[in-house]
Amino acid sequence: MSVRNGILTGALLALLPLSFAIAETPLVTADSSMKPGIWVPDQGDGTYINPVLNGDYSDPDVVRVGDDYYMTASSFTNVPGLPVLHSKDLVNWTLIGHALPRLVPDAHHGTPRRGGGVWAPAIRHHAGRFWIYYPDPDFGIYVVTTTNPAGPWTAPVLVDGSKGAIDPAPFWDEDGQGWLVHSYAASRAGVEKKNRVVLKRLSPDGQRTLDDGVVIVDGNTLPPVMTSQGPKPWFTTEGPKLYKRKGWYYIFAPSGSVKGGWQGVFRARGITGPYEGRSVMDQGDTPWNGPHQGAWVDTPTGEDWFLHFQDTDSYGRRVLLQPMRWGADGWPLIGERQKGRNFGQPVTRHTKPNLPAQPASAPLVNDDFADGYHLGWQWSANPADDWIDRSVKDKLRLKSASSSANLWEASNLLTQKLPGMRFAATTSLTLSPAQIGERAGLLVLGYDYAWIGLESTADGVKLVQVTRLKADHGGREGQVLSSSETVLTAGVKVDGPVHVRARFEPVTVAEPAPGFAHYWPSMLRSTHARVQFSYSLDGVNFTAIGKPFQTLPGRWVGTQIGLFAQAAGGTPAFAATRVGYAEFGAFQVTE
Repeated sequence: MSVRNGILTGALLALLPLSFAIAETPLVTADSSMKPGIWVPDQGDGTYINPVLNGDYSDPDVVRVGDDYYMTASSFTNVPGLPVLHSKDLVNWTLIGHALPRLVPDAHHGTPRRGGGVWAPAIRHHAGRFWIYYPDPDFGIYVVTTTNPAGPWTAPVLVDGSKGAIDPAPFWDEDGQGWLVHSYAASRAGVEKKNRVVLKRLSPDGQRTLDDGVVIVDGNTLPPVMTSQGPKPWFTTEGPKLYKRKGWYYIFAPSGSVKGGWQGVFRARGITGPYEGRSVMDQGDTPWNGPHQGAWVDTPTGEDWFLHFQDTDSYGRRVLLQPMRWGADGWPLIGERQKGRNFGQPVTRHTKPNLPAQPASAPLVNDDFADGYHLGWQWSANPADDWIDRSVKDKLRLKSASSSANLWEASNLLTQKLPGMRFAATTSLTLSPAQIGERAGLLVLGYDYAWIGLESTADGVKLVQVTRLKADHGGREGQVLSSSETVLTAGVKVDGPVHVRARFEPVTVAEPAPGFAHYWPSMLRSTHARVQFSYSLDGVNFTAIGKPFQTLPGRWVGTQIGLFAQAAGGTPAFAATRVGYAEFGAFQVTE
């Protein structure tokens, strides 16, 4: 093997440093009960183990229509956006489509706007149609509708052009009047609007707001709320969902930051307030940090449940299912009651809802590419038509499209959410380049990224393992840093398909105290993955290459795993008159 970019030579390979500081202690949390491979929450004995969705389905919202439940979630810069999932029992979920084939404005989202795009949406059923209201904090709040949740959905309509408006949720009252609640992102709307919930009237067709709204919850003026960590001020109050029950209006809204914090509920006799609030669930003495933002649903038999996300760093914002009950005082309690408290904490294992049984399942992960790719794959931005050759069957042929050598900036990445905690992802590939500088591989993507695959060089096609730290140039830290790749070249001859593998193992990493008071102790650690790359020329015997790589999440998303082919910037291939392609065999996740 050899190393280039002036960092190391082959003789120093044994001294190659880790690209991170690994905590050698395996992850010891509720995840210890999770089996390796693709995570399936249904235990087959009438119980489930959280999370019910291990994939990164941030900011979930759910609606029941008859005996069916439908979920949507944030998708940020990934395309298609607004995933739509279906379940009969709230435990086993199937991805049935996406409500947003392309992001709008289309040209703006031709580049991966990491941290932008589709933020927390809400899904409702009203007047015989499904409605999803979603925000793009740089442009406003949009709505899409359909009669079939699997799609197609209508083109997005801009409902409200307020910059920085986020987390919208519609509500139609008994008199037919439609309302929209939302909160604000301080980064776009200004700090003075942060920590507030606003209520606006909707037009009869639900396609626009009719006024500037009124602030109905202002976390900056509320008295401290009691939590398991003592009294806490309301801060980062967001993600509101508006409901009505027995003459009371309820706003379910998390507070206290994403990774820490609690699930709050506010109530009032009138829709405009005044509202009083309390915490109904926080971490308590469980390993489930920051139970955050979700949806209250009921069952035909009268049970109440709450689905929410929990930030697990590199593993993303996973979805948990909690039992919920209403007290005689008219307040809900979510999860299991904390001793001596009027609020709950998340459950790890629990009896399934009293709903019709359905087979244990999880969203699709494995793909044989028999006819294109399945719904679980997403691009990093609005795709071009020719990135994939759909005439090729039983394999995935990707064009070596011209894109930045820094894959954080590249649009033509086809990625998935991480499907479990401990797993191995394997595929095979061949590269048919037309120019020097084309490359393709199996990618692990976050603020830092790494991949294993093939590269066209002056000496022919080589098997390489590539790592880039601070691929975002330190932007998440408010810095502008240089970033370069470290490339290991395997000393093997490539004259046919190469099998490549990435094996994930969770690790815990100590974190410094956050830059604000009132944080939870669980915020002093993070969950990441240690990834070992390997390759095989026969598909049976695999050889490790490089030191283990530690993942980082991306902007508001977990680490992603995916495939790509490109004509990298800074090489002859980037501006060549023609480029080649790569072909991938079946993508398989195993233990």
